[in-house]
Amino acid sequence: MSLKVLHLDTNHPLLIEQLAELGFRNDTDYTSPKTEIEAKVHAYDGLIIRSRIPIDAQFLKAATRLKFIGRVGAGLENIDVGMAKELGISLFNAPEGNRNAVGEHVLGMLLSLFNKLNSANREVRSGMWRREENRGFEVDGKIIGIIGYGNMGKAFAKKLSGFDAEVICYDIVGGVDDKNARQVGIMEFQKNVDVVSLHTPQTPETVGMINKEFIEAFHKPFWFLNTARGKSVVTKDLVDALKSGKVLGAGLDVLEYEKASFENLFTGGMPEAFEYLVNADNVLLTPHVAGWTVESKEKLAQTIVDKIKEKFS
Repeated sequence: MSLKVLHLDTNHPLLIEQLAELGFRNDTDYTSPKTEIEAKVHAYDGLIIRSRIPIDAQFLKAATRLKFIGRVGAGLENIDVGMAKELGISLFNAPEGNRNAVGEHVLGMLLSLFNKLNSANREVRSGMWRREENRGFEVDGKIIGIIGYGNMGKAFAKKLSGFDAEVICYDIVGGVDDKNARQVGIMEFQKNVDVVSLHTPQTPETVGMINKEFIEAFHKPFWFLNTARGKSVVTKDLVDALKSGKVLGAGLDVLEYEKASFENLFTGGMPEAFEYLVNADNVLLTPHVAGWTVESKEKLAQTIVDKIKEKFS
């Protein structure tokens, strides 16, 4: 089948190469604004995107030939999924492609926070040798709680299988647990966990879900990790919990303040809550790179190619 595909973001070269081998005709436009893309999208059968342009209802209605959209990433929040389904447009994403990278990144964050590697490294480099102050914690014996037990949550749980820790998960879908984690209700989850790792997609239900009320429902102080979506966390409420000691430390790969393109974090001044995070020794920050490895770049592209191939060739 000879379909015409427009690529709006740069990805691993194998994506264009393998689609061409399958008979697809590929065009690229990595710089034009949404208005210009929208004016010509009617000429294409497929789109390959990451996050540069939001694919809203107006855009989709202009794409009169569109048969599929491949998003080279895990989430679909930058696409009007309801309208796409209404128009019969197939949507392909690739959580399988970067789940291992995310699992490794979360584990790295947890170990770094527990062992105070970030602050200890900075102190030694500045001539300080503080051993007692940098005494860490062990994962063994802890109860690790995972919210959202899909591709990413399962990948993290698998990484934890080598530790003598109990892993539990909470998900709105029942029966998702496996040999690496036991599924529990939210009340048992909030009663027992020492660590909370968030792995939920961005939906109307998850935006702002980690807020003051949610945090205060936990029985014990806990460590918090977020490699999912920044807008799921009310940053001010998290900072208040860090100040009070209810949250012992945080590893954040994503932020409430992110732009859709994951670039140019702030248009104005730095928010007060973020300023606290920047200066806190018990907070680890990374720029939305948990799933952003050399290996995952290739695996994400290959996953999209395989899904398109299965459907259209």
